[in-house]
Amino acid sequence: MNIFSGMDTGIPNYSCKTSGRLGAVIEGLSAEQSTEFSSLSRIYHYPQISYTSGNLVMSDTVKFPYFYRTVPSELHLCAGIVKLLKHFGWTWVGILASSDENSMRAVQILREGIEQSGGCIEFIETFHHSNSLILQNLDNIQNTIITSSAKVIILYCNRDYTEYVMHSSIWEAPGKVWIITAERLFFLPSYNVDMKNNFAFTVGKKSIPNFHKFVREVNPALFPSDLLIQAWWKDLCNHQCPKSIQRSCSSNETSDYLLHCDIAILGSSYNVYNAVYGLAHALHDMISSISGNTNLWSGELESILDFLPWKLHHYLKNLHFKNVLGETIFFDENGDLAIGYDIISTVVLPNGTRSIEIVGSYNPYAPLGEDFAINEKVIVWEDLFSQAPPQSRCSLSCLPGFRKLTREGKSICCYDCIRCSEGEVSNQTDMDTCITCPEDQWPNQKRDACIPKVITFLSYEEPLGITLTFIIIFFFLITAVILRIFISYQDTPIVKANNRDISYILLISHMLCFLCSLIFIGRPEKVTCILRQMVFGITFSISLSSILAKTITVVLAFQAIKPGNKLRKWMSSRFSNSIVLSCSLLQALLCLIWLCTAPPFPYLNMKSETGTILIECNEGSIVAFYCVLGYLGFLAGISFIIAFLARNLPDSFNEAKYITFSMLVFCSVWVSLIPTYLSTKGKYVVAVEIFAILSSSAGLLGCIFLPKCYIILLMPERNSRKYITKT
Repeated sequence: MNIFSGMDTGIPNYSCKTSGRLGAVIEGLSAEQSTEFSSLSRIYHYPQISYTSGNLVMSDTVKFPYFYRTVPSELHLCAGIVKLLKHFGWTWVGILASSDENSMRAVQILREGIEQSGGCIEFIETFHHSNSLILQNLDNIQNTIITSSAKVIILYCNRDYTEYVMHSSIWEAPGKVWIITAERLFFLPSYNVDMKNNFAFTVGKKSIPNFHKFVREVNPALFPSDLLIQAWWKDLCNHQCPKSIQRSCSSNETSDYLLHCDIAILGSSYNVYNAVYGLAHALHDMISSISGNTNLWSGELESILDFLPWKLHHYLKNLHFKNVLGETIFFDENGDLAIGYDIISTVVLPNGTRSIEIVGSYNPYAPLGEDFAINEKVIVWEDLFSQAPPQSRCSLSCLPGFRKLTREGKSICCYDCIRCSEGEVSNQTDMDTCITCPEDQWPNQKRDACIPKVITFLSYEEPLGITLTFIIIFFFLITAVILRIFISYQDTPIVKANNRDISYILLISHMLCFLCSLIFIGRPEKVTCILRQMVFGITFSISLSSILAKTITVVLAFQAIKPGNKLRKWMSSRFSNSIVLSCSLLQALLCLIWLCTAPPFPYLNMKSETGTILIECNEGSIVAFYCVLGYLGFLAGISFIIAFLARNLPDSFNEAKYITFSMLVFCSVWVSLIPTYLSTKGKYVVAVEIFAILSSSAGLLGCIFLPKCYIILLMPERNSRKYITKT
């Protein structure tokens, strides 16, 4: 009231101005006192500029419309603490705070920020303003801190209560990292406590030009009523003061050493400097705007200043200038100076002395990515920690290849690590869920990365493909040799028996059956997938039709020799050829319908084998596929039945027994193929198909033609009409 009235008695609503009206108040009060002072100053609309208080409550421009400060709001301080925790990966922390309104609001903001960044708070302990209550609560708080698994403790309170904590047994809890907000305590010499592994956010300090000279040379006589100036003036005699501010002292001058001389340099000097010059620029802008010039007589200036409290706010809000250091000074929308923090920490030198070092910075007004920085090389960690920097987590990090599983009833930061399921990976630490690999990729052995699946198919380069190729060529050549033998001995009775032309067709179709197996080897393409089934179905239908024609010919031959039998006219080769042609054309028609409706196509099978992509031929229409196979089975069955019924005809002329055996082999091979086909995976399915084609074709070839070749080559005396017609 004295300040506002200009009188020692402090009469409300009365101003006794003797040397000009009050323009504004620059103060360095505590957060609580600053709030109380603002409640009074806003009644008179006086601007209030604080150079120390970052009180969160006073960021409310509705309740405190005339409040400005040259320090950041503690809202930014909370954000900086969250950034520091996130940088070191500290997700499990404890909070110790005083119970005042500002600290409680800050704790709530800290909680939200920590949880949003993926962290958790193990405990929040508070203490009250009463000193007696503080002493009563310390034992419980100490027990909580010592027994907690959190390695990081945030101490959020003003400097008075921080002093209580630092001088108490709480501070002696081993293996803890402290983050405190009262940075001034770092510089006070009265604190002999171990300050290792402690961090504090301090408003960025700058070296003001000529300020050291001013501190060294200023005479306290100019301020006779200020006892504090006399105290630190004597303190400048101390040899621990920097030489830039240390003054020469007479021997009778003594230092009470109330405050270390660094306070004059590292305290709020830069904040005061910006507050004074900011107000001066606002005044200058206001006077220039009102008068149009700055050269005013004292009477004119006094007249302008009469309106100061109502006019100065506009110019403070729009303040924008560069100070002597070239830094742009302006207040943001909340009346806070756009300035950042330095992060300081205590470094213990090899000789045992302490040094306060700037280890990082946080500027909330800088672009994202450039707002936070830490120099870890400067930090010296306590020997009690098993690793540097120490870890503060409820659970160990889940390595890539694992995911987190939150423990029931526990915080989300307390979890177990379980391995990713088959087909999933996690490529970062502490992932909540695993990522499913794309269809063409598969997890590696550690399940921390997706790798391309191995593309596989039955190729000509691998041993199995080479072996099958040689077998196919071998049987093809054997069939070609048999055909050559039959052509060479085409006029002999054993070749002429049972329709020589049908034998040629059967041998040629066998050669094609062996060759069609080659289409099954190699990378499946659109053309090869179509040719596989079409060529296989048609060539096998020709072979089975030829065997059916041979079987019918055998039966007709013995029936025709009976006197008066009318079947003799069906004994011609035209009839046998018509059987082969008609049966083969019917199979070709089925294949054509298959080709026109849903033809086979290449297909990437990514599920049959783990970690591989099998290139195979999809049958397209399953119905058409089974119709083609069923028709072949039908021809084989008819041939087998007729041959079986004719097996007792005279051996010297009869092929029915050989056909019966060949059909038995054929049917056995393809029936056994079904369970083998269903139990086989990958490229070996194709190998099974090739084996079935080769073995069934070889069975037909061996049972029907090898006995005849044996007679032709080794027993020519039996290759005579007389022997064949013998009963």
